Amino acid sequence: MKNKVFFIAEISANHCGDFNLAKKLMRCAYINGADAVKLQTYTADTMTIKSHKKYFKIKEGLWKGYSLWDLYNKAHTPLKWHKELFKYGKSLGIKVFSTPFDNTAVDFLEKLNCPIYKIASFEMTDLNLVKRVSQTKKPIIISTGMANLEEIETTVKTAKRNGAKDITLLYCVSNYPSSINDFNLNNIKILKNKFKCKVGFSDHSIDNRIAFAAIASGAEVIEKHIALDNQKEGFDVDFSLKGKEIKKLRDDIDIASKLLGKDYFFRNKSENKSKIFRRSIFATKNIKKGEIFSKDNIRVIRPGYGLAPKYYNKILNKKSSINISKDEPLKPIILKNI
Repeated sequence: MKNKVFFIAEISANHCGDFNLAKKLMRCAYINGADAVKLQTYTADTMTIKSHKKYFKIKEGLWKGYSLWDLYNKAHTPLKWHKELFKYGKSLGIKVFSTPFDNTAVDFLEKLNCPIYKIASFEMTDLNLVKRVSQTKKPIIISTGMANLEEIETTVKTAKRNGAKDITLLYCVSNYPSSINDFNLNNIKILKNKFKCKVGFSDHSIDNRIAFAAIASGAEVIEKHIALDNQKEGFDVDFSLKGKEIKKLRDDIDIASKLLGKDYFFRNKSENKSKIFRRSIFATKNIKKGEIFSKDNIRVIRPGYGLAPKYYNKILNKKSSINISKDEPLKPIILKNI
């Protein structure tokens, strides 16, 4: 990343399932000055399970009413597109990379020689994924939405321990869209001072001044969702930068002093509701008391109603102390007798 401010144009689901629109978005990013285009690599089945239970229903926000499986099934970038999109980016002269959401996605992207990997905020606590990405020895960008300093430290240590040398942390607010009151841009300086690595900003707001101020606060990387000029449809279009607006992102940063915020690491309580979209451990089959936890009957998936992913290896091959129904989250009581 040679530029002082490395600008990443996130396509996400704004391709609306149209391969040609995905290519147009890539070209839009290129001609408007982005340094890289980022994709997202997952399928609905690698993100969650197809269940109609209440845990899997989105109750508020832009995607209210969707089940997680249906949302990801509609929003995903088909795996069969990836090779051609990487090739198209190369023909344009713009870097293309992706966010893998599980280990199989990393394996898939390695075959495409993905040059950089991004860890999404909701997957930041999935240490098995962080480990797998780090083992590629490629630059890794980690979004830190919702996370406290302890969680970020655990993730960074995991990355370094498994071979990551080039780590960039992105300060991020996991509200969609984020409001100006959610931000504490001094977090950028705090992250730099604590972790001694590159720090950037992933922006989900609709106010471009915040990104300008992030640059003034020391951000070396800016990530922003993009859409075409006048694009009306797209899962993320409501908080995306459109067309020529991309060029404006490197402009005026006069609002920086107003947005610098507090001198300690701050996380707005409004983000707490988003923690349910983290991954956690769920039963994928009915589990009887005394039955062994195995890869066949538990999975680390979204949403986050169950035990955190860090407990997965601890409970694997141990006996369950209670009966657990299929599609139910594993609760902390499981840990008492393990």
